[in-house]
Amino acid sequence: MKKRFVFGLLGMTALAGVVFAVEGQWQALPEKAPEPADNPTTEAKVALGKMLYFDTRFSSTGTVSCFSCHNVMEGGDDHRPTSIGVHGQVGGRNAPTVWNSAFLSAQFWDGRAPSLEEQAKGPPTNPIEMGMANLDATIARIQAIPGYKPYFTAAFGQGDTVTMDNAAKAIAAYERTLITPDSAYDRYVKGDKKAMTEQQVRGMDTFAKTGCTACHSGPTFNGSANLPMGQGFFMKFPIFPGSVYETQYKLTEDLGRHTVTQQDADKHLWRVPTLRNLTYTAPYFHNGAVQSLDEAIRVMAKTQLNKELTKNEVQDIVAFLGALDGPFPQQTMPRLPPTPGDLLTAN
Repeated sequence: MKKRFVFGLLGMTALAGVVFAVEGQWQALPEKAPEPADNPTTEAKVALGKMLYFDTRFSSTGTVSCFSCHNVMEGGDDHRPTSIGVHGQVGGRNAPTVWNSAFLSAQFWDGRAPSLEEQAKGPPTNPIEMGMANLDATIARIQAIPGYKPYFTAAFGQGDTVTMDNAAKAIAAYERTLITPDSAYDRYVKGDKKAMTEQQVRGMDTFAKTGCTACHSGPTFNGSANLPMGQGFFMKFPIFPGSVYETQYKLTEDLGRHTVTQQDADKHLWRVPTLRNLTYTAPYFHNGAVQSLDEAIRVMAKTQLNKELTKNEVQDIVAFLGALDGPFPQQTMPRLPPTPGDLLTAN
């Protein structure tokens, strides 16, 4: 009930076209991602999690890994409208970027996972994505690879530590290193007024005056940074139905959070996505239907704020969003333990 009230309040603010005062409206991204008390980040966990993230043996066919849909050599997604899983099956939603996902208070477009640890357990048993029968079958694959045992021991200690919970904790620990602070915008709000170009500063002002901050606020531009873990920031999309974009881009075919809760009030509610590194993550929206960033801005202005922006306003906002691109931490491919000859079945 509380989440729906938040949505209603913000929705009314957006409808009124008012730039409301969010706490510390312009916030830099922290230099370190938050971590839960029961899963502190360690070097050994990160090393193991990185291996598991790249390991295709987490899938039934031995062909799909986390990396397959979330490419950390570039934008943290796969640039397809919707992702391809085992046996060439095509999913129903666009792969969100993994970059800065550590700062989100809920995971997946519909917010069904409250943490990175829980999110990591989702794709392996999804019949389209990785296609494993269940989580027991998933971790059994890893248990059958002797070379993984020393890495689990290093990360979690002696004993029966090769478990799915620990695998998920390790993947989450690695993902918490995938953050991109120190963008031009971050440097600007910290006091370096030469970090952003004149057009980017103008776009920042246009972004706020248009009303975009009604949803896209906080250091990751996806809502308040102070929400409790698991309580995602959701918004109805579209707020203003009936525009040409709704039909053109099939914006309402997917019911969003309703698919999780089965509550009518949650139809077409979506977790507000981050705006960081947008120039790396086309195509856009939950169905990947919009190919360019300038078109995505026009769609959002019309469907969420009932506004039509000028060409110059769109170009200025595009420039500002480019200032949110941060430097990516260097990624190297991990060396994985060898595969026993009888590991993979003819799935």
